[in-house]
Amino acid sequence: MPAARPAEPPAEDLPEDLTRLAALHGVATSYRPAPDRTVAASATAVTSALAALGVDTGTPHAVRAALAAREAELRERLLPPTVVARSDGTVPPALAALPEGTRLRVDTEGGERREGTAGHPTAGSARPPAGDPPAGVATGGVLAGLPPGIHRLTVTVPDGRTARAHLIVAPDRLPAPAVRSHGLLVQLYSLLSRRSWGMGDLGDLGELAAWAGRALGSGFVQVNPLHAAVPGAPTDPSPYRPSSRRFPDPVHLRIEDVPEFAYVADPGRARTLRERAGRLRESVLENGALIDRDAVWALKREALELLREVPLGPGRRAAYCDYLAEQGTALEDHATWCALAEVHGPDWHRWPEGLRDPRSAATDRARTELMDRVDFHSRLAWLTDTQLRAAQHTAREAGMPVGIIHDLAVGVHPRGADSWAQQEYFATGMSVGAPPDAFNARGQDWGLPPWRPDRLAASGYAPFRDLLRGLFRYAGALRIDHVMGLFRLWWVPEGHPPTEGTYVHYDAEAMLAVLVLEASRAGAVVIGEDLGTVEPGVREALRARGVLGTSVLWFERDWEGDGRPLAPERWRSDCLATATTHDLPSTAARLTGEHVELRDRLGLLTRPLERERAEASADTAEWLEVLARLGLLPGSPGDTGAPSEEAGIQAVHRFLLRTPARLTGVWLPDAVGDRRPQNLPGTWDQYPNWRLPVADAAGRPVTLEELAASPRLHALFDVVRAHSEG
Repeated sequence: MPAARPAEPPAEDLPEDLTRLAALHGVATSYRPAPDRTVAASATAVTSALAALGVDTGTPHAVRAALAAREAELRERLLPPTVVARSDGTVPPALAALPEGTRLRVDTEGGERREGTAGHPTAGSARPPAGDPPAGVATGGVLAGLPPGIHRLTVTVPDGRTARAHLIVAPDRLPAPAVRSHGLLVQLYSLLSRRSWGMGDLGDLGELAAWAGRALGSGFVQVNPLHAAVPGAPTDPSPYRPSSRRFPDPVHLRIEDVPEFAYVADPGRARTLRERAGRLRESVLENGALIDRDAVWALKREALELLREVPLGPGRRAAYCDYLAEQGTALEDHATWCALAEVHGPDWHRWPEGLRDPRSAATDRARTELMDRVDFHSRLAWLTDTQLRAAQHTAREAGMPVGIIHDLAVGVHPRGADSWAQQEYFATGMSVGAPPDAFNARGQDWGLPPWRPDRLAASGYAPFRDLLRGLFRYAGALRIDHVMGLFRLWWVPEGHPPTEGTYVHYDAEAMLAVLVLEASRAGAVVIGEDLGTVEPGVREALRARGVLGTSVLWFERDWEGDGRPLAPERWRSDCLATATTHDLPSTAARLTGEHVELRDRLGLLTRPLERERAEASADTAEWLEVLARLGLLPGSPGDTGAPSEEAGIQAVHRFLLRTPARLTGVWLPDAVGDRRPQNLPGTWDQYPNWRLPVADAAGRPVTLEELAASPRLHALFDVVRAHSEG
């Protein structure tokens, strides 16, 4: 059953039947941008969302018919398509509502069958506590002791009607990280070493983790999403708009670490490729060039075509075959899409009609004809998966209790592999975004098609389960971008501005149960990015399930009181605490005010420059006063003279480590004084988003080798270690 949500006032402009119909399908007819303000959704937003869910609202008669049909369906159905049960055996409300004498059968994932009969407690048995479902002790023991998993539930009521549902049994919550730890946050592409081919790769990730774990005592390294990008130049550089979230991008491969590369038939050609890669690397490190993902991929693809001619040894062949068997249809679909994109381009909507359906006869024929290319792309996925798992193994060997924290993007590109292979699960004609707020009066459209909540529930959340299982193969922890999307998403109709959107709700209880189930199986930590506008009850629900939140220093204020910076002891413990993120100014830029100057140069300010400067300066000064008062800045308490920017960064991290946060993240560019953001929201070609290498305070790129020897970085981590141990 979906988690309870605050009641929403009816939208006065919508017909009553449409309002009721929307509510029955989880489509909001209003939203609250602030506790004291309610905004009605437009008729366009509501009818478009319902249409994307397969509900006809074209005429008043159609609305009435759809409403009657939905009410009858809900009234007559015995079970929802997915039922969630806690591992303690508590009876879910959906089962408690079944009539006495209902027969239940559970077929578990492991092949076990359990049967029993539901009934009210017999005379003399203990009454359930007030508020518990009336049949809370009466399912014939069927649920008691069920192993965690996704099982099949069948019920037959006394009048002979039968219903089937997916039964999710999950632990109540994830355990907290075993120890408090600090770690590094980095965009992998920005971390170049003297061995990189023009952008950071998985070899660099392994080196960073091994060094940080052993030399810095770090417990984790968090990276950006490494999902497969949509091919074709120019590639969208954003890691948050991938072609597929199910498979990683081979552009991250360290070519020399692929065993077959040592045995290529044309070593001269391999040497030439490495020389070209060296020139590409030097152009970024020495000549001020931006990271060119397309150029990097062109070189790596040529190298991968070359090493593919080398036969796999028996052990490697067996490992590859195991991977193919494990990934099954999902990998076959992904590799088929990649092969078809080579022939017909990356937008599957423009392919010949028969190929737009992954299950069509035309696609089957094309897959057979392109089998060599399908195998090539399958092998790339395997090679990348292998190096990702190796990086996590290296991190744990280096003593990291968590290891690599991977990032799950909100959605996928509308023209990519996942939207083709899983199109029945996506809402056609809709895009995910955000409503207007104090920071963006026009709202946001992220260009990502949302999942249909009804199709997810009908499948037992199979797409979400499979996605998580794939990521947990190599993740010590998973960060979920915009974790509020497990509860609701802002759907924007195609061709309309974000202001014409509305919220569509998901069964958060089921989504969280799947998340907890798969994370517990992997022994992994989960971190939700819960910044920005958060619906009441969301953080509490996440906390109850053991999902950590994200707390950024500059946003942590007493918003329900005087609005001043929140004292460290008042921070929540169940979070990853940081000074900044990839979408925010670096700490050096914030302390010096350079983030305001950058936005002014790009014409992004909506208010006079002097006002923006004054506000930013006042905000920073207030925090510096707090840091000084707590004795975290050099000098005596109360000394609020402007500290050096490096001293300010150290003080910020002293503060973070004084909070009870289980995890504390250091943005790697902060460790060397980088002033540039990796991404500047609201820009496209005005700023080189996602293409900047880590650099020092002067803007000079810093290699991994230089980072490891940086006095400034070590001075910061001396502070971090001292306060971690204290």
